[in-house]
Amino acid sequence: MTAISGKVVAITGASSGIGEATARLLAERGAVVVLGARRTQRLDELAENIRDRGGRAITCATDVARREDLEGLVGRAVAEFGRLDVLVSNAGISKIGPVADLDVDGWSAMIDVNLRGVLHGIAAALPVFRRQGHGHLVTTVSTSGLKIVPTQAVYAATKNAVRTLLEGLRQESTDGVLRTTAVSPGFVRTELADSIDNAQVREQIRHTMDEFAIAPEAVARAIAFAIEQPHDVEIGDITIRPTVQG
Repeated sequence: MTAISGKVVAITGASSGIGEATARLLAERGAVVVLGARRTQRLDELAENIRDRGGRAITCATDVARREDLEGLVGRAVAEFGRLDVLVSNAGISKIGPVADLDVDGWSAMIDVNLRGVLHGIAAALPVFRRQGHGHLVTTVSTSGLKIVPTQAVYAATKNAVRTLLEGLRQESTDGVLRTTAVSPGFVRTELADSIDNAQVREQIRHTMDEFAIAPEAVARAIAFAIEQPHDVEIGDITIRPTVQG
């Protein structure tokens, strides 16, 4: 038994990378996981694998850019298990490149997924958390917002907007009901680079990942650490990156 055992945890972006690793780890530690992502076949395979290992998992097709999908994800958790203890907002895309590329569509997509997707999750989960008297928002941010570098200006802006949002929400929620945690990973071996349209930047990021990126399981352990704290303890910010990352 762990402090995570029995918790109902919904996870967006659960079909690969950090989301998948988090789902596996939390399920191993006894949580009930409600898996959300757009790639439903991957979700179903992951859920089946978790159940084969003795865990509990269900799936819900979720595009975080659609408010109704987040309402559906949270609603599915409550309908099946009676409550939602944690929402891990992990879905994200990285349409990075020089601002001079004027990739307006890419900028809009990052705003829709990285920022608006988090807002949609908050809008869906917060009333449930208030009603049941407890809840925890864990959100994947990025070290890109801590160290601003060329080609990542708009991406970092979306991540820093989320960081600001969570801090404001934290200050509005000091009645002991809500906990917020921002997790800022550095280079992690995920499929995030696949969403980069600029070929040169995409290959550069992939090369860096191959060279020294850490495993997504490392971030999953950090998320689990925040979740397993007692209700009166809030881990507000976690930065986790390769030891060699500058």
